[in-house]
Amino acid sequence: MKITRRTFVGGAAGAVVMGSFPSRLFAEIKKPASPVTITVADVAGNLALTQGMFEAYAAQKPDWVSKFAFTKAPAPELPGKIKAQQTAGKVDIDLVLTGTDALSAGLDQGLWLDLGSHKADLPDLEKIYLPQAWKMQALAKDQGVVVTYYPSGPLIEYMPDKVKTPPKNAQELMDWAKQNKNRFIYARPANSGPGRTFLMGLPYLLGDKDPLDPTNGWAKTWEYLAALGENIQYYPSGTTQVCKELGEGTRDMMVSTTGWDINPRALGIVPAEAKVAKLDGFHWVTDAHYAVVPKGVPDEKVAVLMDVLNFILQPKQQAIAFDAGYFYPGPAVKDVTLEMAPQKSQDTIKEFGRPEYADWIANNPLEVPLQPKQMVEAFRIWDEKIGSKKG
Repeated sequence: MKITRRTFVGGAAGAVVMGSFPSRLFAEIKKPASPVTITVADVAGNLALTQGMFEAYAAQKPDWVSKFAFTKAPAPELPGKIKAQQTAGKVDIDLVLTGTDALSAGLDQGLWLDLGSHKADLPDLEKIYLPQAWKMQALAKDQGVVVTYYPSGPLIEYMPDKVKTPPKNAQELMDWAKQNKNRFIYARPANSGPGRTFLMGLPYLLGDKDPLDPTNGWAKTWEYLAALGENIQYYPSGTTQVCKELGEGTRDMMVSTTGWDINPRALGIVPAEAKVAKLDGFHWVTDAHYAVVPKGVPDEKVAVLMDVLNFILQPKQQAIAFDAGYFYPGPAVKDVTLEMAPQKSQDTIKEFGRPEYADWIANNPLEVPLQPKQMVEAFRIWDEKIGSKKG
C-alpha cells in the first residue's frame, strides 16, 4: 500500500460533514461583509493533518472564505519573515501552523496576537481537549490554539537486517554509535520534531539534574550529545532527509517518533520492515501543533479565523488528523476514535501502526516540552555546542 499525503487529505475532505460541538460562538461571530482569502503558512508539516479540515470549511462556508492559500516554510525562517512584515506594516500571512519551535520563537519576539480577548469566541478548550493536549495548550500563553497532538517520543528506529541487537538504554546507544561510526543520525532540533524530542528526552534518560533547565540542569545531556556527535557525520536540516537516508541504506538507525515511524513507511520512504525501540527509563515528550495569528492581521479576518478554529476542533474534523499516521494518533480533542477517521486512514494505521504503542503510551510517563524561553535557549546551546562542530 502506498499513498501520498496530498491524495489522502484530498479524499478525506469530501467525507467530512459539520457535526454538533459544544461551542460558544457560531451565533456570535460577525460574518465578513464579503468572503475573504486566508493565507496559511505551515512550518510544521501540519497541513498533512489539517488541510482537509480547512478545505471542508471553505466548501461549507463559501460566504465566509473564498479560499485558503497554503504556503510552507522551514520553522527557523518564519519568525524573521513575519517580523519584517510587521515592521513594514504589511502582514500577508493570516494564520501560522507551527510546532513548539516557531511558537516559542514567536512568543520570545512578541509576534503572535494575544487570543485572550477571544476566549468567548472559542470552545471551552479545557473541556474538549485530551488532558495532555490541554497541558500543551498552556505553552501557548494564550497566543495560540492546539490543533493536533501526539505523545511523540523519543524512539529509536532501525533496520533489523543491519542492527541485529538494538540498544536498550542510552549507554548502549552510545556504544553502538561508536562501533558503527556515521550509521546513526538525527536532524537539527530547531527544525525537527524527532530531533527536539530526542534533545528534550535525554535529560530523563540520563537522570540529569533538571530536565526543564537546559542551561543549568543538563550537564549530562550536553556531555552525552557531544560524545555522540563524534560518531555522527552531519545533522540534516529536517527529518525528511533523515528518513530518506535510512530508507536508502546510508544510515542504519535514526531518532524517531510515533508519527515519523508510521508515516514514512506508509509513504514508502522507509522500508516497511523498519523496527522501533524505546530506551530503558524513557519518558514521552509530548508534542502538538498550534494555530497562531500574527499581530497585524485585520480584525475582520481574525473573526473569520476564530470561526475556522471552532470548525476544525470539532471531533468529526479532528478525525482527519489520523492522516497516514504522520502525527499518530493526531487528534487533540476527546472522543475521537480511529473508527471516525476516513477509511484510507484506518487502513493505513492498521497496516503500518504498531500494537505496542498503546502499551507504551499507557505505561510510560508523559512530559510536556520545555517552556518557550527554555526551548529557544536549548536550541541555541545545541547549535553552538553540538551543531557547529559539523559546520
